[in-house]
Amino acid sequence: MTDDIKKGLAGVIADVTAISKVNPETNSLLYRGYPVQELAATQPFEAVAHLLWNGELPDADQLADLQKRERELRPLDERTVALLELIPVEAHPMDVVRTAVSQLGTFDPTLHRPGGWTDPVLDQGRALYLFAQLPTIIAAVQRRRRGLEPIAPRDDLDYSENFLWMTFGELPSAAAVDVFRISMVLYAEHSFNASTFTARVIASTTSDLYSAVVGAIGALKGPLHGGANEAVMHIFDEIGSADRVVPWLDEALAAKRKIMGFGHRVYKRGDSRVPTMKAALDRLIAEYGRTDLAELYDTLEHEFVTRKGIYPNLDYPSGPAYSLLGFETEIFTPLFIAARVTGWTAHVMEQAASNALIRPLSAYDGVDERHVPGYVPDTAAIDVQERAEEAAE
Repeated sequence: MTDDIKKGLAGVIADVTAISKVNPETNSLLYRGYPVQELAATQPFEAVAHLLWNGELPDADQLADLQKRERELRPLDERTVALLELIPVEAHPMDVVRTAVSQLGTFDPTLHRPGGWTDPVLDQGRALYLFAQLPTIIAAVQRRRRGLEPIAPRDDLDYSENFLWMTFGELPSAAAVDVFRISMVLYAEHSFNASTFTARVIASTTSDLYSAVVGAIGALKGPLHGGANEAVMHIFDEIGSADRVVPWLDEALAAKRKIMGFGHRVYKRGDSRVPTMKAALDRLIAEYGRTDLAELYDTLEHEFVTRKGIYPNLDYPSGPAYSLLGFETEIFTPLFIAARVTGWTAHVMEQAASNALIRPLSAYDGVDERHVPGYVPDTAAIDVQERAEEAAE
């Protein structure tokens, strides 16, 4: 039986989905059939959210309606503001965001209706609510870590502009806003990855959407998943400059360290999202004159690919891009949450629409059956069990 085990569920097809796939023929990630690089080149993030939730890109009226409702939902409840103040400022931002999302679920009175926690119409509203709230929460977390007061959202700015405004108190260049938008689109969805599968497992129990998202955040926190973009910048900081790449990599490989930002279980010819994000990073490098960062990036990529034959994933270019935009390294994975909540909630709703409890089996390799010393069987209980088995026959 152990020969049939797929460690990490590698290669196991657990269910069907219409939300996204990797097309092996073109090595493209598709959202509802659209190549993600085309969406990143043409669509506001709000339109991509609508696509993931509803299956089609919005028309002008649908987009305007979604944007209007999202802007109305941006301000934080005073109880959320109070919660953020209670959490230790040195807590990791992922823990803060996870806690805040859990609290948001307590504000929803519809969860207490019979069947209300899995109502598809209500879940659409809950998905939009989280989509709107997360930027305000994440921006407030970074500002608090820097000893700054939070900045209220503006309803005259689109999603990406407002996110950056609330974080930094000013709008960066149009190019910088566009790079941030591109990153959100690229991170929005990626089929049955660890956090999405976690969300679907929770949804399969007919638990509520907020609980599924909280569980997904817990899965995303791990450095083998969402935390990898943070790890990339820690590596860059550790190396320091391009001329130190070779000796650093020699030592790292000799110590069998895992080099974050490279490799992906799904892609065999390189992560299809990387060229789009690398081009966006190059725009920021040119705008801020950071040729030193470009040299470090290119040298490490060249050396690692040459030696190991393993190519970068999306976390490799996104980490430096977020750093250039001004985000703290510990905020990178919360940014991933803000993007991926669109995919998570799409999957929660898809799971609920055609649900089966996700409950795999396991192969036991512990000790054989044994008995507690001094244990005396309850003969009456045994008699009841035997009569029940006879009745069943």
